[in-house]
Parts: sequence; C-alpha cells; structure tokens
Amino acid sequence: MNTSDISSRAGDSAVINRVALTRWQAMENDLVVGCGDISTRPDGRLFVSIDAWHDTVFDQLAAAMLPTLRRPLHTVVDENDADLLSRWARAGFTTRRREWECLIPTDPADTGLHAVLPPPDITIVPAGRAAEEPLRAVDRVIRDEVQAAVGWQEMPAEILGGYDGDTIVDRSKYVAAAQADRYVGLVRVVQVTRLPRIGLIAVRADQQRRGIARAMLAHALSALHHRGIATASAEVNESNTAATALFDGIGARRVNSNLELVLR
Repeated sequence: MNTSDISSRAGDSAVINRVALTRWQAMENDLVVGCGDISTRPDGRLFVSIDAWHDTVFDQLAAAMLPTLRRPLHTVVDENDADLLSRWARAGFTTRRREWECLIPTDPADTGLHAVLPPPDITIVPAGRAAEEPLRAVDRVIRDEVQAAVGWQEMPAEILGGYDGDTIVDRSKYVAAAQADRYVGLVRVVQVTRLPRIGLIAVRADQQRRGIARAMLAHALSALHHRGIATASAEVNESNTAATALFDGIGARRVNSNLELVLR
C-alpha cells in the first residue's frame, strides 16, 4: 500500500494525510499543524495519540484516523489536562483505569526499609548481575501468570517487548530474587531522565506474600541512595491494592495521575 496516496479533506482549514502506516499529518498552508500516531503494545492493544494546537484540527485528525483503526483503541492522558480529556471525550473515549504517579524516597531511614531482609532461601541479585536465561525464564513465567489472572492490559503502560515475546530488553536494569537454581522475582529500574523509575516489580505467584517484593525494592532503592539519588518514581494502578499498599507503606507520595481511555 502506498500510504502517501491516502488522504482525506476533513474540513476547510486543514488537509489530513496518512504519511505512513502509523502516522497522519494535518497540513494547512504547507505547514504541519497536527499529527496523529498509533502504536501496538506487547499485549496487542492499539494506542493512539493526537498532537494538535487547535480543537478543530484534533477533531479532524480523529475523524480521519479512528474509523480506519481496529477496536478497542486506547490512549493515555494526564488527568489534570482537562482540555485534552475533553477532546478525547468528543471522539467517544471513556475512562478505563487510573494510574498514580508517585515519588519515592530512596533513603532507608525514610522508607523504613533499612532492616528489611529477604527470606532465608532467597538471594537478591544486584542490577547488572542477573544471569540472562534465568531472568528471561522468570519473566516468561510471570508474564504468563499475569495474563492468566488480570491480563497484561493492567500492567504499566511502558512495559517493553523483547525477543520471543518476553519483556526483557536490557538485563542491566534488573534486580532479581534468586532461589536455588531459579529466579522468582524481578524489579526493573530505568532512568531516561535524572529521575529513576521503578518500571516493574513482580514475583512468581507461588512465592508471593513472603516479603520478596519488599526486599527487592529495598535493595533497588538503597542502591540509588548510595549513588546520591534521593528520589525515584513509579506508576501504580489504582486497582492494584497490593502495589498501592507496598508503595504507600514506604512513604511514596502521589503527585499526579494518568487516565487510560478506551474507545470500544
């Protein structure tokens, strides 16, 4: 398909062109006045984003894009952005879930994690030292368990995809929990800005409620503290009561919230 030939005039002010399989542009007087993009998450969900200065251009892009895309469609919006929420509501999107953005102190004296130790049969493997195959193996087990329970659609939005469908991209970012000859849990710490983010914390179903997640988190935050980093961030699904209790219990402070919207 020659996507450059796909276009539609959505109004008097702008022309909407599909310039690639995943991108649309709104042109006015030879200037780009808006764009829309789609991306497919590892769990198969289709996410859409539209960036436009004016409501009319946003609506034109939505009118051109949405009828061509499979449902359901998803997008993520800052809950405080009333204008953008209104735009998506006009396009038919409704709220599916809320995700809290939290700031977490790293100092063990502030988190209360200074005395936390893993269970006797568990060893915490520092970031960068996890063996690749056991790490990928526990990732696949946990991924299958999550999919069989609540589904990957309830996991953080930035879950990444790797080869063979796993979500391990850079194992240097992972703290792991080792038991005998296998790993039973992992924590991913990413740093795309100066503020590190706890991107994922997960434990095998048969090892939960033993304090393993708390011990891995204590190690990850302590390592950041020793590097001189005072604060980390995390996103927590409002409906995940276990994760909410874990982060609330170590002094995490909710500073913002994002809404995942859906068009069915």
